[in-house]
Amino acid sequence: MKNVLANKKAIALFVVPALVLYTAIVALPVVWSLYYSLYSGSPGLKWEFCGLDNYKMLFNDKNFKAALIVNVKYIAVVMFGQVGLGLLLALMFKFWLKKFKTIVRTLVFFPVVLPTVAVGQLFAKIYEIQPNYGLLNSLLDGIGLKSLVQPWIGQASTALGSLCVMDIWVAMGFYSVIFYGALLDISEDVVEAARIDGAHGFSLFRYVLAPLLRPVIITSLVFSFSGTVKMFESALALTNGGPGNATKSLSMYMYNVSFSYSKVGYGSVIAIVIFLICVIGATIIGKFDKKD
Repeated sequence: MKNVLANKKAIALFVVPALVLYTAIVALPVVWSLYYSLYSGSPGLKWEFCGLDNYKMLFNDKNFKAALIVNVKYIAVVMFGQVGLGLLLALMFKFWLKKFKTIVRTLVFFPVVLPTVAVGQLFAKIYEIQPNYGLLNSLLDGIGLKSLVQPWIGQASTALGSLCVMDIWVAMGFYSVIFYGALLDISEDVVEAARIDGAHGFSLFRYVLAPLLRPVIITSLVFSFSGTVKMFESALALTNGGPGNATKSLSMYMYNVSFSYSKVGYGSVIAIVIFLICVIGATIIGKFDKKD
């Protein structure tokens, strides 16, 4: 191994292909977006240099601010919902569902592999109120809570929450498998020693399991944060950003500005903002990983 690491040609053989791929897929598009952000209009259509005017426009754009608020609310609910429920499911697999854990894990993970459009159509039927009640409204009506029957994705007050429930349901199985694998790596001797010392239930999780799972929890939060910031296809499939702008995210707004309104320069500014949010948010979450 020392001979390989001392060989610069061997290092280049391993590093250069990945570096070229990363540059082509990540670095160049970012630089290209920075270049585009200094122009107004669309390439070939009123494409003019405007300097920092697009950035100034961003601070006065009410639609951008509304989309940013939607993103923040969505991230706060979905990120902790996906990771938190995934961790809870993994604990259930490990300690309470030993007989049926394989079947339950399969059922919970199944939504992860479903196409987003199919999931959107499924939940649209669940939330349906016209012409017939969907599953949710039928259950509410059946148990005598008809006052709660409402158009869940047809009104601004409940549309975002309904979308969050769908995306948490889809991804929590993915994180449960990650956490379950991490729990299997924890020695049974450590758990038994903690129980002998009097750690049970929540105290066992807080003082023994949680510290050992910290790196996996931080990594999962970063994954979930990056995915929720780029919220696009699920909202498009379920609500198409509506009603109004109730579920329109930054990514959807960027897409509309760039391709529907032919303002590629301004759309590039929004793309840069999304990129910065991803980088800054992931860095902040990573700070909670104690190295000691």
